[in-house]
Formats: sequence, structure tokens, C-alpha cells
Amino acid sequence: MTTPKNMTMRDAFIGKLCERMATDDKIFFLAADLGAPALDRIRSEFPDRFINVGIAEQNLINVSAGLALEGFAVYTYAIAPFITMRAYEQVRVNLAVSSQIRPVNVTMLGLGGGVSYQVSGPTHHCLEDLAIMRLLPNMSVYCPADWVTAEALVDHTRAAIGPKYIRFDGKALPSLYANSESVDLQKGFTSLAAGTDICLVSTGFMTHRALNAARERKDVAVIDLFSLKPCDEVALAETLAPYRHVITMEEAFINNGGLDSLLTKVVREHELPCSQHPIGFNDKYVFELGSRDQLHAINDMDEPAVIRLIDKLRKG
Repeated sequence: MTTPKNMTMRDAFIGKLCERMATDDKIFFLAADLGAPALDRIRSEFPDRFINVGIAEQNLINVSAGLALEGFAVYTYAIAPFITMRAYEQVRVNLAVSSQIRPVNVTMLGLGGGVSYQVSGPTHHCLEDLAIMRLLPNMSVYCPADWVTAEALVDHTRAAIGPKYIRFDGKALPSLYANSESVDLQKGFTSLAAGTDICLVSTGFMTHRALNAARERKDVAVIDLFSLKPCDEVALAETLAPYRHVITMEEAFINNGGLDSLLTKVVREHELPCSQHPIGFNDKYVFELGSRDQLHAINDMDEPAVIRLIDKLRKG
């Protein structure tokens, strides 16, 4: 059995994008003062289509909107909480609002989603992005669980006109998919494990937690939901229909508009008979210092917490 390859989403995505830039002169890349070998390659090979705007995320969005209105497919790259929250008004007006009037093909790449910058504290944690970006009309929102999905999003975002946000994890993670073709980006989710009564619906890093928990408790289904907007909600409802309990897992604030809110909408509108149980961060910031595992354990988000909930639901 081949061991899954560990790789960062950033390196996979930007590496593939650099290949596409060689044959597509409409792709433009903007960065907000972040360094990486993958970025150095773009800067070196395509200096006329790469701009480092400095630590100025609001201007990053302003410049990207102008380039998009001139016909470029623009990719912007910055730390996740800053590209979303520091520049939120610019994203709303220049991307979400403008795209309803004219084509605006801008893909925002946010590095370090969730608590992947674990020791940097709440200023660098990004727990609000999924909810606030889903809130914007015309905005697509993606949260890949591995680098294969991130790589598959290159061609998808180039072809899909409109503003988009992709949350990248900050750490190298093992692949969950064999290749890009096995990622159904049109549907927005993939069933990774079959089950009977209980289904774990997870996004991003939490899909790795879900799979680990499912290995400990047999007959637990796992769905990796990587497109939070748009998502084929009819197909999702059909997939969830057999289960009595659905547990949502996200590295974000729960009960506030993220993955669990998407599932609530699907369950309500399709009158599914399942109960819902969200796992994520409650309504407070995380000031504790420690590894990601420790932060998850403190907030009842690690595998033992998921397994306890599974056992409780089965006994009930």
C-alpha cells in the first residue's frame, strides 16, 4: 500500500498555477508580503504578472479587482484572517457587489485557516472566515482537506467566473485522494467512508480527524465537504437521507453560519429525519498555547471527543 504523500496545499496549488501561467497569459498573481519557494518561481518566471503589494491586504483586493475588470484571472494570496477580515469591505464592494454587474474573476487564497498557526494566538487563528465569506452573495467558498483537492481547484477556479475564497491549511498534510479526477468539484463533496446510522460531515483539516475517528468506530460514514458554496444540496440531501445522526466537524466557530449552518439548511429544506450535532469552536477565542492537538482536546474537537459523541448517540 502506498503511503499518502505529505504536502502543503499552498505548494500544490501554486505549483500547478505556475504551470498554467506558462500557457495562459491572462493569469495574474498578487501576494501580500508572504514568501515561499513556489512564489519565488512565479516571480522569476512571470515578473510581468506578479505583484507583491506588501502588507496591505485592502489594497491587494483593490488592485485585484482592477486587474479582473481588465480581463485577467487574478489570484490573491495572504494570511487567511487578514485577506478576509482586514479587507472585508473591499471584498464585499469590489468583488461581491461588482461581480453582480460585471465579470470579476478573482480567487482569494487564505493561508493558515483554522488554528494551523496554533502558537500565534487568536489574532492569527482564522475561525470566522467560512461563515463571513459564505455570507457574501456571488462568493464561492472552498475548504480543501488535502493538497490533491487544492491542486484540483486551480483549473476549476480559472474556469468558474466570479469571486472565490479558498481556505488553505498552513501545515503539510497527507493526501486523501488518489488524483484530481477523483475530486468531484461540481458536487462539492465526496463520501470517503460508508456507514449505517451515523455520518460525519467534515471540512478541511477536520476531515482527517473524522477519518481517524471512523477507523476506531466501525460503520460510521465520512463525507468530505470541500465546497461550502456552491454545493449540490440535492445530492447532499440524498446522501444524508439514510442516517439517523449527522455530526458536523469544522475548525471554525459553530452555530454561526459555517458548515453546520449549511447542513441545517439542507436538513430543513429536504425534511431529513436526522439529528444534528456540531463539533467546532464555541463562541469564544482561543488564548491557550499548545499544539493543534492540545487546542482541539481543550475544545472537545479531537478524536476521543468525536468517539465519545458517537458512542453517546449509539447508546441513545
